[in-house]
This record gives sequence, C-alpha cells and structure tokens, in this order.
Amino acid sequence: MATVALDADVVIAFLDASDDQHQRAIDVLRPRLAAGDRIVLAASVYAEILIHPIKRNADKAIDEFITAIGADIIAIDREIARRAAQLRATHSRVRLPDALSLATALATGADLLTFDQRLGKIAGEHRT
Repeated sequence: MATVALDADVVIAFLDASDDQHQRAIDVLRPRLAAGDRIVLAASVYAEILIHPIKRNADKAIDEFITAIGADIIAIDREIARRAAQLRATHSRVRLPDALSLATALATGADLLTFDQRLGKIAGEHRT
C-alpha cells in the first residue's frame, strides 16, 4: 500500500463533472482508491478545496468525500512549513499553496498527485 498526497486541482476536478480535468482525475485517483492506498491532504489543500463549496453552502459534501475515501488531513507543522519555505526559496515560481502540498507529500513519504506539470516535475526531482 502506497501513500498518495492529493493536490487541490485533482480533488476539485474529481468532484466536479463539469471540470475539464474531471475524467483525468477519475483515471488517476480511482486506481489509488481501489488499491487501498493511504490518501493524505495537506491542511492547506483541504482549505483550498472548501472555498467554493462554502460559498454555495455545499461544504458538507467535501467532508463526506474526505471521510468516504479515508483521507487524512495533515497539519502544517514546523517541519512542513520549513520544507515549503525551502521549496519556495529554490523554486521561486512555485506558489506557497503548491509548496505546502509538495512539502506535505515529502514529509509523509507520499507520491504527489497533481495536474500542475511544473510542480510534478519538482516533486519528481525530490523523490529521487
């Protein structure tokens, strides 16, 4: 069983059938769920995926999804914050939310599922 950290773009696309990346999200996430992989989300990712549902008073569905897939929300502690800062210092074009997502993946030994090609490349560099 592997550990997989989800970036916000994957979760948002998975849950929104009208999203251009919806089918792609299904294709990358369903096999991980079927395999019983441990799913983790940075607390910052959790906050990000709640923004629009809260505006529509539909945030309960997000929590139900998180519970249904058995995902763990990982707090941003000192170690993760430092890793995110190091990522931002090294890769200045990476935004802080993305750096926090990747830092969480690294701290938990997880593969990062993201549709952000630049972030995916950086994640690959740090996994080797």
